[in-house]
Amino acid sequence: MAANNINNNASILESGQESNGIIQALLTDQYQITMAYAYWKSRRTDSRAVFDLFFRRNPFRGEFTIFAGLQECLRFLKNFRYTDSDIAFLRTVLPPTTERGFFDYLSALNCSAIQLYAIDEGSVVFPRVPLLRIEGPLPLVQLLETTLLNLINYASLVATNAARFRLASGPNKQLLEFGLRRAQGPDGGLSASKYSYIGGFDATSNVLAGKLYNIPLRGTNAHSLVMSFRSIDDLKNKMLQPKDATSDPIDLAASSLAWLDKVCQLLDLRDTNEGELASFIAYAVAFPQGFLVLVDTYDVLKSGVANFCAVSLALNDIGYKAVGVRIDSGDLAYQSLEIRKIFERVAQEFGLPWFCDVTIVASNDINEETLHSLQQQGNSIDAFGIGTHLVTCQKQPALGCVFKLVQIDDEPRIKLSHDIEKVTIPGRKTAYRLYGSDGLAIADLMAQPSETSPEAQKVVLCRHPFEALTRVNVRPTKVDKLHKLYMKDGEICQPLPTLSEVRDNVKRSMQTLRSDVKRELNPTPYKVSVTSNLYHFLHDLWQESLPVGQLS
Repeated sequence: MAANNINNNASILESGQESNGIIQALLTDQYQITMAYAYWKSRRTDSRAVFDLFFRRNPFRGEFTIFAGLQECLRFLKNFRYTDSDIAFLRTVLPPTTERGFFDYLSALNCSAIQLYAIDEGSVVFPRVPLLRIEGPLPLVQLLETTLLNLINYASLVATNAARFRLASGPNKQLLEFGLRRAQGPDGGLSASKYSYIGGFDATSNVLAGKLYNIPLRGTNAHSLVMSFRSIDDLKNKMLQPKDATSDPIDLAASSLAWLDKVCQLLDLRDTNEGELASFIAYAVAFPQGFLVLVDTYDVLKSGVANFCAVSLALNDIGYKAVGVRIDSGDLAYQSLEIRKIFERVAQEFGLPWFCDVTIVASNDINEETLHSLQQQGNSIDAFGIGTHLVTCQKQPALGCVFKLVQIDDEPRIKLSHDIEKVTIPGRKTAYRLYGSDGLAIADLMAQPSETSPEAQKVVLCRHPFEALTRVNVRPTKVDKLHKLYMKDGEICQPLPTLSEVRDNVKRSMQTLRSDVKRELNPTPYKVSVTSNLYHFLHDLWQESLPVGQLS
């Protein structure tokens, strides 16, 4: 069965289904091409290179990140090649002195010599632990850098942002992604819909994302629909067939007006906006089983909710149950509580218990802090429509993944810097996650491939990569090896999960973190460590690579 899954997934990747045509070999920075030429001129095309793709800091001042974008990377590698038109273009932008043999070399390139190790998509990940390890011919792997970073940086950032919104809202609220109109272009909009769903959102308003990725769609109406009606006279179609279809259509406008008198009397209102009522009737005629409308065009409590109740009661008479209301301005906590009180009064007055639980959706530029504040205030909101702050990641616009050479022809390499954060950990590394007696993750541990794997119930020394005195003995109850071989000789080696399965992996992985690591304010740093062997190897190579200064 696993082999069949691998073959089926490889076929999907090769066919380009759900693929973005912009993701191609030329989606890169020019310096990648010029470096590849320098390697070629130096006759280093057969040098075997190892690169790590990782990030240095968790985003949003938090202490966790969600890894996303792996399948897009595999799709890119599977389809990687330079077309004739690509080569023709490169001839025009590279110096005239560029040798013809280099273009012939590019024309023949593909990823059949690539091996890619990765952490499972949807996993919680941490700084410095490689998300990907890519091994292959030096010029080829160099040419992959920019595209792989592009595919992972934004995907992981949005998935992490979505996971944080899910934590802030709690497990029982519906989260709806409404960000397409505010996203950074159509590609950003599609990616945001896909990866916010992975991160924990329940649905999107993006219709194309619904088609491509099978994400549930949600949408209601905007203020323009409400404002387009001035009175009941604007309604050209007032008739609606009862749900059981056994009786004649009724005049929904007449029924709604009759109910409005009763609702206004119950709520001690003199009147409501007639154009708003007409728009609600029009929407109910169009969507009697999906009646959820925006109630803040004129006044939520003096008009919108009463008009909604009137039309909902008219729908109830012929067998339909209204879905809910959306509020998009004002004090969301206060309004939601007042709306719920009205629903409860209507339910009691007219003997409709289900009306107590009619859905209340809130939107209005909601961010993570808004959700935490609403939790503290108390509210009666069932679902949140979130756009700008989710898809643009306003709190932090970039994750900052990097792609660093760590080994070439079996010789480890290290990048040094006055900024310790930018010093790399050299060589191939095997990464493990260690779990405590409560089943929660304690630390990630990187080791050299030649070292014995840590084992459950056996003490292992975990050292900070750069701080000599920061170390701890850990006796794990469980050990997970983090990296899997996902591509060998250009072929997919693992069954690829569906989007829903990746989403489930996010949920499972988040549950392995302690609450203090996930909290919004002053989260506890998660331990990322190295073995003693790797620690000493790192620092020995550091000393060897750093020129010794001289004073005179």
